[in-house]
Amino acid sequence: MHTKLRKIGNGYGVLLPKQVIERLRLTEGSVLSLAETNAGIELSPFDANFSEQVEAFRRTESRHRNSYRELAK
Repeated sequence: MHTKLRKIGNGYGVLLPKQVIERLRLTEGSVLSLAETNAGIELSPFDANFSEQVEAFRRTESRHRNSYRELAK
């Protein structure tokens, strides 16, 4: 699947095919999370609740590293 980078106002954008929009259950105004990976760029629907949980983990990771290691077993 291919798409083009397009100039939109003073910025740039990518048009997502309808199949992708439907598969990800996106609607106009949906917020997407963008991450750079070794393979390229990953776009996914943004989940505020999950994001808060990840941030909470990052804040406590250094203090509870051993506990997390034990829980992962």
